[in-house]
Amino acid sequence: MILTVTLNTALDLTYGVPELVPHASHRVSDISERPGGKGLNVARVLSALGHETVVTGFAGGSTGAVLRELLADLPSRDAVPAGSGPVADDPAPASSPAPAPAPITDALVTVAGSTRRTIAVVDRTTGDTTQLNEPGPLVSADEWSALLARYEELLTGADAVALCGSLPPGIHVGAYAELVRSARAAGVPVLLDTSGEPLRRGIAARPDLIKPNADELAQLTGSRDPLRATRDARRRGAHAVVASLGPDGMLAVTPDGVWQASPPAKVLGNPTGAGDSAVAGLLSGLVEGLGWPDRLRRAVALSTATVLSPTAGDFDRAAYEELLPCVGVEEHTTAA
Repeated sequence: MILTVTLNTALDLTYGVPELVPHASHRVSDISERPGGKGLNVARVLSALGHETVVTGFAGGSTGAVLRELLADLPSRDAVPAGSGPVADDPAPASSPAPAPAPITDALVTVAGSTRRTIAVVDRTTGDTTQLNEPGPLVSADEWSALLARYEELLTGADAVALCGSLPPGIHVGAYAELVRSARAAGVPVLLDTSGEPLRRGIAARPDLIKPNADELAQLTGSRDPLRATRDARRRGAHAVVASLGPDGMLAVTPDGVWQASPPAKVLGNPTGAGDSAVAGLLSGLVEGLGWPDRLRRAVALSTATVLSPTAGDFDRAAYEELLPCVGVEEHTTAA
């Protein structure tokens, strides 16, 4: 089982408009809603890959109730199309059966405040997305204590854990560091995917892996050079660092070596959720025992297939299967 922690869950609303014009009124052409927050997005992709997942974090109010209703329906809603191949070290032929979506178990902690909403407005002419994110509910000390107790219980059955996203109001800035230390004490590999001061504090607790994007990495290290910044981030405490480089793929600095993985071509589309799909690729590869080149190949293929998906946050299964053997992975000869 893979555990994902989303302290600031969200109900993701996507509005499609024919064209987004500033200072104008718009008629929405299509609407979708789904349970969101980075860890829930990761869980959705893991489920599609056949990995049983448990999600925890906070949910509350009427918005939280809708989120949990949608979460209960996710495996059937996100069923993998028949005829797609499973993901493995060597991609199987596309005609082989795909794994059935695995269960996603709701272990969210109820809070008094209302779960936030995020609103993505997609310009259907250009594909550009404008994002509006609410801050989230105020979490009390008792609610945080309830989350810690739930988390400790769930760690006993976890093969890996992902700590993802922003902190809601009321949660102290060292919260992820606390959760990293608990996972390490339980012997569970832990991936941290956050930003700013929570990342700075969390990395000092020595997570097994962090996955910043280029902006988060620059904010952490002060460097815009990907290799230098990634090495610097690892020296700050992370066992391994995988940096998302947008359309240029991913750079990994690990104890076993340094690799850069790149998609076969740059693609246009909606990047919403692409980083979360990459986290799912890295985690699934970890629990399956894949080497770093194959983990990176999977992560980049999933991330790119998410950009190509017509629905924000989903990945295009056919594109993923086609991309997987085409992702280039180059090993750097310099030491990590």
